Amino acid sequence: MSAVAQAPVYAIHDGDVVRDRDTVLAIWHGNLGESERMRAKYDWFYLGASGDPPLLRLLRHEPDGSWAGACAAGRRRMLMHGREIQGGVMVDLAVTPAHRTLGPAMMLQQCIVEAGRRELDVLYGFPNPRAAAVFKRIGYRHWGDIVRYARVLRYSRYVRHWLPAPLAPVAAWPLDTAARTRDLLRRLTQPSTKTAWSDVADERIDALWDSSAPKDGLTAIRDARHVRWRFDRSPVARTRYLLVTRPGDDTLLAWFATQVEGDALFVRDFWSDDADRGVGMHYIDALVRAARRAGHASISVEIAARNSRIANWESRGFVARGQRPVFGLCSDEAVSVRAEDLYLTSADEDE
Repeated sequence: MSAVAQAPVYAIHDGDVVRDRDTVLAIWHGNLGESERMRAKYDWFYLGASGDPPLLRLLRHEPDGSWAGACAAGRRRMLMHGREIQGGVMVDLAVTPAHRTLGPAMMLQQCIVEAGRRELDVLYGFPNPRAAAVFKRIGYRHWGDIVRYARVLRYSRYVRHWLPAPLAPVAAWPLDTAARTRDLLRRLTQPSTKTAWSDVADERIDALWDSSAPKDGLTAIRDARHVRWRFDRSPVARTRYLLVTRPGDDTLLAWFATQVEGDALFVRDFWSDDADRGVGMHYIDALVRAARRAGHASISVEIAARNSRIANWESRGFVARGQRPVFGLCSDEAVSVRAEDLYLTSADEDE
């Protein structure tokens, strides 16, 4: 007696970012965030992509024809050892509650891996550390870690952890004074620079990138086209740029894309004329001075990079405060990416 073929419970379908907008938003509802915010994110990230639209895959529950999940990979123009390649970041994995088991989620991730191997040079993601085993199982390799570095600028809030609130300002004053004095003394021996804040990406970003793009490692192309899409057009958060220029001719030497949360300043992305070696200490000092003048209590930045590109941040008082794994794969299995090859920031994620 021949066995009867059993119909699949789930099936993967290629998505179309225009046609399937409402379907994807319905899958996301209650899973990925507040609905209005996610609608705005979809229109920016999926419909308004600066290049080709993201790879999108949908999961359907075949017995009743309902859509059970979605997953995507946003495209990134990147450099690999100085050569332009097509990268992708895995984003927005969502499975509806009735189908939230390992099987459907694995199917979605696996199909994005397969699509990425066909259409991209590299595919990477920043999974929750608990998902590391799953990422390894479907073919990703642990490339390294993205580390959050932070520096305190105003100590009062932190001193409150150990002292009564009325005493905190008094105890913090000598710490704040010592930090300001140290930063002032450093400035006396540094090249002269000028700083200004801007609400939009500066057109001089292209010239800076063209003259300083790294010749080794894996990094996103940080030209004006990318920066404007990633920050100026994003509905997720307001970004301000600190521009560091040369006095006299106003040549752009460095920029920092920043966002504010409470009294903390988060550097989401950056570049400078010496960033290939590691952002110069005088540029980091300029960032610290501007953040202090703006009233911020701390600065944070997330970076995945070799030690030589981190050293100047650490020398300026930035301390590691946590890390997340970076997993990735290459379509050419003969190519490997090591931790020291990475030059990624939090801007290399989807939001």
